[in-house]
Amino acid sequence: MLKFYQMKHIFEILDKMRCLRKRSTVSFLGVLVIFLLFMNLYIEDSYVLEGDKQLIRETSTHQLNSERYVHTFKDLSNFSGAINVTYRYLAATPLQRKRFLTIGLSSVKRKKGNYLLETIKSIFEQSSYEELKEISVVVHLADFNSSWREVIVQDITQKFAHHIIAGRLVVIHAPEEYYPILDGLKRNYNDPEDRVRFRSKQNVDYAFLLNFCANTSDYYVMLEDDVRCSKNFLTAIKKVITSLEGTYWVTLEFSKLGYIGKLYHSHDLPRLAHFLLMFYQEMPCDWLLTHFRGLLAQKNVIRFKPSLFQHMGYYSSYKGTENKLKDDDFEEESFDIPDNPPANLYTNMNVFENYEASKAYSSVDEYFWGKPPSAGDVFVIIFENPILIKKIKVSTGTEDRQNDILHHGALDVGENVIDFKQSRQCVTYLRLGEFKNGNFEMSEKINI
Repeated sequence: MLKFYQMKHIFEILDKMRCLRKRSTVSFLGVLVIFLLFMNLYIEDSYVLEGDKQLIRETSTHQLNSERYVHTFKDLSNFSGAINVTYRYLAATPLQRKRFLTIGLSSVKRKKGNYLLETIKSIFEQSSYEELKEISVVVHLADFNSSWREVIVQDITQKFAHHIIAGRLVVIHAPEEYYPILDGLKRNYNDPEDRVRFRSKQNVDYAFLLNFCANTSDYYVMLEDDVRCSKNFLTAIKKVITSLEGTYWVTLEFSKLGYIGKLYHSHDLPRLAHFLLMFYQEMPCDWLLTHFRGLLAQKNVIRFKPSLFQHMGYYSSYKGTENKLKDDDFEEESFDIPDNPPANLYTNMNVFENYEASKAYSSVDEYFWGKPPSAGDVFVIIFENPILIKKIKVSTGTEDRQNDILHHGALDVGENVIDFKQSRQCVTYLRLGEFKNGNFEMSEKINI
């Protein structure tokens, strides 16, 4: 256990080092600036060939296409009220207590396979008793087939009765009368008519789900109905949220697939619900979520590894087609998202491009990358406040970049802080150890 007022970790570079990886956290002040630069959000009305669809997805040039939407976007910040929908409670009653996290699922009848029960089971089984107190699960059975809904509700109430009684599981349905027109919609991207209807209805399904969940918790995470969760995923999410305190964000991503594992502030849900409903026929839900993030001034994706949620369905909810997508960053049992305290970082190594030192300390999937260093170069971490250190872990290089591994280096802890020339410096340093195979890890308690 290390206790001190100012600490310096100095990595003495005795060999070539280019890449210092990270998975940590640092605090930055985020400023919410909503510049709706709509000129970058256009796409022509002409049909998009099938071969162009993937390119559109990858380059984010798939954008909304009407001048009249500009004013609608500008009014987005005013959409704070609820959509007028009277929901049917198929299982349980209105949630009585606001929780930390709501997990939202929307499900329809599939031609092949049904993974909803396994998804709900995974959510509860992968959560500890204490974590269960802080979550609520809302399932929107969005299919218009009442017979199917009755069968599913019966299965859910039989298998998860204790969770329903405890008030952490609710099953709802938004009646068909509240849905907009779903037939005869314009065929964007040259999608067949049934595909347009499917994805347009799916947008409305999620809009109504988000609308319901707006006041049930502090945060909301979106899942699909064919997902497996990692162990203690809530604890990992809470750790990330804490690490980003003081940083502006709209969406945090805990999976790289579609809209699985997208985390939002609950206060943004009304706007997101209105947004999906407004543009329900324009494009798929995951594309709209990307636009929503950008319109609220989060330019870059903020995604965390390892992924906390994995797609497990084999058959798609659209026509029962095969869907073998897997997230290769998913880890069911092992996650190691650090909770580094606020600190200032410094290095005298030459930085490569924009891979600055702070990226080695962030929880986001980033890293520090330096140009070839010289012996005696250092990488320094100075904590802002006194801190108790329980574990230190530093990783360098990657499996596919073995030349970037730090073959020789050491980690020191500074002691006896003094004021010196308008700054603070440590008088003595204690060597905790040296790097082995490019890594340093220590979890023993040490009194200093």
